[in-house]
Amino acid sequence: MNKIVTLFVFFIFSFSQAQQLNCTVTINTERLPTPNQQIFKTLQTALSEFVNKTDWTGSALKQNERINCSMYITLSSYSSDQFTGTIQVQSSRLIYNSTYSSPVLNFNDKDFNFRYTEYEPLLFNPSVYESNLVSVISFYSYIILGMDADTFQSGAGNQYLETAQNIASVAQQGGFKGWSQSDGLQNRYYLINDMLSPMYTDLRQTSFLYHTGLDLMSTDLKTAKEKVKSSLILIGKVNSVRPNAFVTRVFFDAKSDEIVSIFSGGPSIPVTDLTDVLNKVSPLNTTKWTQIKF
Repeated sequence: MNKIVTLFVFFIFSFSQAQQLNCTVTINTERLPTPNQQIFKTLQTALSEFVNKTDWTGSALKQNERINCSMYITLSSYSSDQFTGTIQVQSSRLIYNSTYSSPVLNFNDKDFNFRYTEYEPLLFNPSVYESNLVSVISFYSYIILGMDADTFQSGAGNQYLETAQNIASVAQQGGFKGWSQSDGLQNRYYLINDMLSPMYTDLRQTSFLYHTGLDLMSTDLKTAKEKVKSSLILIGKVNSVRPNAFVTRVFFDAKSDEIVSIFSGGPSIPVTDLTDVLNKVSPLNTTKWTQIKF
């Protein structure tokens, strides 16, 4: 009886405290032949409430201070309580003195498999494995928090990224794909371990300096562009040690279009050295970099 009471109290506590994310959760079932829409509607509602009502950090935020993000889940198969699909995770950060939101994360996880029974409670405990569904959603919630914090202060995302790493470690016992070194080179294991690796400190520093530059856009556009440029050139140091690194690609998956927009208008600054670096560190976006004219 005491265990039931404790579980109930934990469930109420986790959904009644401060909220940090403003997340849109979408379940796409177009690939399923004849889906039972009700269970997917229930799942979408449950996940939305779980992400948006869980107190991930213990810090109270006003509605307009919460991180805007989305989780777009595309299901490719479903049988009984077994679900297979992908999850696209995106987040953005509002730039000072503007209504513009800068993309921070845009990551497509192709190994999202889980079990779910309709109306089952979704409970989060960073030290306990509940289900792969809870682990994946919680993991990306902390990735979003960590990457967002890094844009405001150098290294400020450590505490959230370390929690994500702990979730990843605990989740390995579930046996689902995406948490292990043996599951490929672009999965959750490498995403969080690379983010916390000292080898990629300059990449996280780039994120902080980049957004510091963006925050100056409303007051000094030329200086802002110069700061953004300097931050991107810093990635060259990472590339010299780890060419075409996974986390570098993750950065440009979110930022490539924005970078082109920043340097294709407004006050002119020299960009030859910048485009040289961009072509080296992100060759997959070479066509985009040719659009930078100033």
